[in-house]
Amino acid sequence: MPEQVLVVLNQPSADAPPHIQGARPFEAADPAAPLVRPLDLGLTRGDGIFETISVVHGRPMALDHHLRRFAASAAKLALPAPDVEAWRSAILAAIEELGSVEEASVKTVMTRGVEGDGRPTGWVHASRSPDYGGVRREGIRVITLDRGYRHDVERTSPWLLAGAKTLSYAVNRSVLREAASRGADDVIFVSSDGFVLEGPTSTVLYRLGNRLLTPGTGLGILDGTTQASIFRYAEGRGFETGYAQVRPAELRRAEAIWLVSSVRLAAPVRELDGEEFPVDAELSAGINSYLLELG
Repeated sequence: MPEQVLVVLNQPSADAPPHIQGARPFEAADPAAPLVRPLDLGLTRGDGIFETISVVHGRPMALDHHLRRFAASAAKLALPAPDVEAWRSAILAAIEELGSVEEASVKTVMTRGVEGDGRPTGWVHASRSPDYGGVRREGIRVITLDRGYRHDVERTSPWLLAGAKTLSYAVNRSVLREAASRGADDVIFVSSDGFVLEGPTSTVLYRLGNRLLTPGTGLGILDGTTQASIFRYAEGRGFETGYAQVRPAELRRAEAIWLVSSVRLAAPVRELDGEEFPVDAELSAGINSYLLELG
């Protein structure tokens, strides 16, 4: 079975012309071969969107939710609307070609294409996932960093694209380098006016007694696909779930914290800003087992 699979869409949006008239909706391509044109705005400007979808034993997790979020990000960037069914078919074809490996991921990418061309570029890349078993059991060291925006930036400044999953990821990579320089593995962003937001590639989840909570919506953060699945699991176990605006001092009073994402799943926080933090090993194991069973 291949280690990775690449599928290129001929017409990523029904609102834009195809790249080749009469061609198939998508074609497999060599992942090592040149694909994107040098003047593609996804390369020169980071002008595009993406989603990363976890795949377990050949089944994509929360596919509909990811596709909805993909379309929502396109709308925020005023990109042509993704042809959701074309993307769904390309995703499933890539997964089938990769084979039923234990854990994999699929990344969907759509760019604005070459300036003035009017045709977005789109592709799907499927690959086997690293082993995150140790991280899921033992946890991660996390620091809090100021994101530099107020918590209401999504409402006051929609042109900043807060809450869209864009290709402009230089800041997200920079904060991880900052974390590494401080002996940490990951980051929790805090707004400039002091509210907990999200991680650079994850959603913040925390437990207060019998409640499982995440920062409130409308904070310029992504609508968490994995968090939504975890809430369904927690509610089935008798937990209350909900959204709450929380400050770092309140977060530190939680019994447990996780950074949750599509591929790594639920990573418990074992250290926060240099101080040890309790890990709920039993609940962490239950959450991750549930997420894997969804596949």
